[in-house]
Amino acid sequence: MPLAILISALLAILGSTLGGDALWLHYIFKPLTTLLVWAMVWRATATADPLYRKAILVALLLSLCGDVFLMLPMKLGFELGLASFLVAHLFFLRAFTRDAPLFGKRLPLILLLGLSLANLLVLWPGVGKGLQIPVVAYMVCLVAMTAQAVSRGLSLGTANGRLAACGGVAFLISDTTLAYNKFYAPLPASALLVLGTYYVALYLIALSVKSASATYAR
Repeated sequence: MPLAILISALLAILGSTLGGDALWLHYIFKPLTTLLVWAMVWRATATADPLYRKAILVALLLSLCGDVFLMLPMKLGFELGLASFLVAHLFFLRAFTRDAPLFGKRLPLILLLGLSLANLLVLWPGVGKGLQIPVVAYMVCLVAMTAQAVSRGLSLGTANGRLAACGGVAFLISDTTLAYNKFYAPLPASALLVLGTYYVALYLIALSVKSASATYAR
């Protein structure tokens, strides 16, 4: 499964990078990669917390919907994609509060809020008026998810917690890179930067479910 995910992710990035006649690779393998990660979590049934797994499964399914919507060549596609990922982050957040208090460690939240507000100030002139409220709402959900993932990782000190924390940070990096590429200026190798960190995020969060399953199995 990891090899299939890697190959699919590389083909999705290649299709996006080359564009033109190779764009079909992106259209096929971008959602397929997320689907493979979802299948990886689906197979991890012997988990100590089934609700953690279920919340991650729903979040990945919403991420899959977001992948498809963002490929639509229209403003509505971006808005639907943004909405899908916003709700996905709420389900990730739900998973990360199953065994740890919400923002039990305050420092990650303070630091990530400050960093995100600084980024927002830079990006704000490029954000269209119709997208300002959705973008702010999305940023709040993304920061909350990432801060809770890091807080949980610090609180638990387990492999599960560390994997999810790293996945949350990778998700933040991916979306921040995407925002700069869309609202500020085109970035070189943007497909590699955005999709690469995105798939790393999904895979690490999926591994956190498998890690919990392995611990339970022992």
